Amino acid sequence: MGNGASSSNNDSHGLKHGDGLEAPLTLTTTNVFNWNMQHSEADEGPLTDISSSCSSISHRIDDSGIGAMTSDITPASSFVDLANFSIVDSTLREGEQFAAAHFDTTQKIQIARALDDFGIELTSPAASEQSRADCEIICKLGLRAKILCHIRCDMSDASIAVQSGVDGINMCIGTSPQLIKHSHGKDMDYIAAKAQEIIEYVKSNNIEIRFSGEDSFRSDFSEILKLYSLVDRLGADRVGIADTVGGATPMEVYDKIDALRKAVSCDIETHFHNDTGCAIANALVALEAGATHFDTTVLGIGERNGITPLGGLMACVMQTDRKFILSKYKLEKLGYLENLVAQIVGVEIPFNNFVLSLKDME
Repeated sequence: MGNGASSSNNDSHGLKHGDGLEAPLTLTTTNVFNWNMQHSEADEGPLTDISSSCSSISHRIDDSGIGAMTSDITPASSFVDLANFSIVDSTLREGEQFAAAHFDTTQKIQIARALDDFGIELTSPAASEQSRADCEIICKLGLRAKILCHIRCDMSDASIAVQSGVDGINMCIGTSPQLIKHSHGKDMDYIAAKAQEIIEYVKSNNIEIRFSGEDSFRSDFSEILKLYSLVDRLGADRVGIADTVGGATPMEVYDKIDALRKAVSCDIETHFHNDTGCAIANALVALEAGATHFDTTVLGIGERNGITPLGGLMACVMQTDRKFILSKYKLEKLGYLENLVAQIVGVEIPFNNFVLSLKDME
């Protein structure tokens, strides 16, 4: 799994509870689009300026005299920069929430070894003594992939994760009104202060860290932009944006990732649930908008009906830059991975599963 790029604007500064963000977090969610337009003029031009990426469609007459439309429009994916593209496969974290997933230590080791060419995120070692022991065992396997673990925005969780020997920590806390009210009851200033405390601690131990707002697609996005700008300045390697309930649309994803890309210099990780069948499409447009890291699971297993499937995303990204993807990932191992996980969780490979033929891998 590729390294998360460090922030180029890591001038950490003191933060007190109550004044953690630069401005009061009182804007409405609709203001994010006004924010986009106001900043785009100074930064990179209008968000919807098609003229920069395609030319006009011309009309021609073919030899039979029948009119036909021809276009030299270049697909948006042709402009995608894959330099920092990385998979964060969460089969051993998100996948554990799948109804039929009850991985024992031996199975976790099998899956981790099979995922070594893609990327590995583990369940929080603070979740249970068994999770902690399994995390420590996998960290000592000598795998090439970075071993990441998922934790709450909690110093105790962070301390246990650091001690377990992981290479990176994916920290999250609910930021939507629903989760703020029903999950932890804290305001955004508290979240900002706690994020600073944990980021500074984790970075002092030379471990990479991602900060993510759980349910961030249903959060006030003007507040997300301010909060993520802050954690970027504090030195977070990545910020994460999560469609926790699976209701985001591709257009919404593009607009929000585009706005976030303009607000932060660090990497951007995405997590898309598949409740409406849009997880792969959302991941692809997030890539086009500037996201760098993508959470997946083998066969898309996870909570409810899962998240972006590893094989499905690979099939799509192959169309963007086949040579790059084949040089970075050993796609010939996908078949083994899918059969392994399907056998362990007791499901059949879907009849319409995404296929990468051997010809694609020559």
